[in-house]
Amino acid sequence: MKHGEKLVWVIYDISDNKIRTKLAKIYKNKGLYRVQKSAFLGTLNKNQLDELKIITNEMINPDRDSVYIFPMCNDDFKGVILLGQAFDEELASDEVKSLFI
Repeated sequence: MKHGEKLVWVIYDISDNKIRTKLAKIYKNKGLYRVQKSAFLGTLNKNQLDELKIITNEMINPDRDSVYIFPMCNDDFKGVILLGQAFDEELASDEVKSLFI
């Protein structure tokens, strides 16, 4: 992780398929990796995180959708407890898999 970057989880429940697909593409383009169907993980700097919040907020329906963005420091991430299937093997990249090993 580069200086000034934070590990970020994005977890969502978005009702509109079109919006959900568009946001998933945006998250991938921002460098986040899909770890579950509705969860992304990656590193972002403050500006990237702010931009992601603005874009997401403009696209979702606040009456129906929810998006959680969790910035984490490395020490907190090391304390994450994974039970069962940690991530979707087909969706997660090797870079994400290495974080969990």
